[in-house]
Amino acid sequence: MSFFRKLLKIAPMTTADGAFTPSPLALKLATSKTTDYDGGVYEAPYTGTQHRVLIVCTQEQNMVMANGKKFSTGNHPVELGVPMLHILQAGFEVDIVTPTGAPVVIEQWAMPEADENVQGLFRDYADAFANPGSLADFVAHKMNDDAPYIGVYIPGGHGSMLGLPDNADLGKLLRWAHQRDTYTLALCHGPAALLAAQDDADFIYAGYKIAAFPDAVDKQTPSIGYMPGHMPWMFGEKLRALGVTLVNKKADASCHADRRLITGASPQAANPFGRLAATALLNAVKS
Repeated sequence: MSFFRKLLKIAPMTTADGAFTPSPLALKLATSKTTDYDGGVYEAPYTGTQHRVLIVCTQEQNMVMANGKKFSTGNHPVELGVPMLHILQAGFEVDIVTPTGAPVVIEQWAMPEADENVQGLFRDYADAFANPGSLADFVAHKMNDDAPYIGVYIPGGHGSMLGLPDNADLGKLLRWAHQRDTYTLALCHGPAALLAAQDDADFIYAGYKIAAFPDAVDKQTPSIGYMPGHMPWMFGEKLRALGVTLVNKKADASCHADRRLITGASPQAANPFGRLAATALLNAVKS
């Protein structure tokens, strides 16, 4: 069977540490050398210094699948890069954090190598990704009424399901943002991290509608070797159990805004999601 999977190019590829990246066929179907980033031109970008966006990234790489094999993941470079380009073009500065301040992990196999805008972003912010701030430190010392953040962004990639959905500091950050009407932005698998906001009281996102990567698609992708096995758990299932409604059924360009929560369905949504988020932040500043 493995011989035929290799012949058909649907066998996941091994990494130096024994994990797996997507098969050649999966890479051909699910990634691209360019993006549809539209330049992020805004007629009246923000010019002040009072408002910033906090980007919460994963520092973990390998997801242990249901069969015990490891999937080499992290933050998807398109889902991190394209919305970040929009936020920057809209005039907002960003701060990048991971749970402990360890380097941001990027799905390098998904990097759009011929996209000058995304490539330039990762060059310009290489040090920020290698030396991010600590979410734990932020929550302990900087999460107060004087904090300059107008938005919190959680980019996608399966890595957003590692170390974030059960992170107590992220739960505190999300509840703090919710209480002060700060925008929360999450793309693709990023909404999995919203689970961190669970506590003994009501789930703050109960009754919300979101766009997110569908569980049904995650169940299908092992068949083309995108992942080396089935998912260890399904984040959409857990969110629905807490009262969240998913508005999309496909991994498409769907985006959705519900109060101060803006979400998107997949890498295909990165550009419209980025523009929607940046525009909402600009409108919030104006109002």
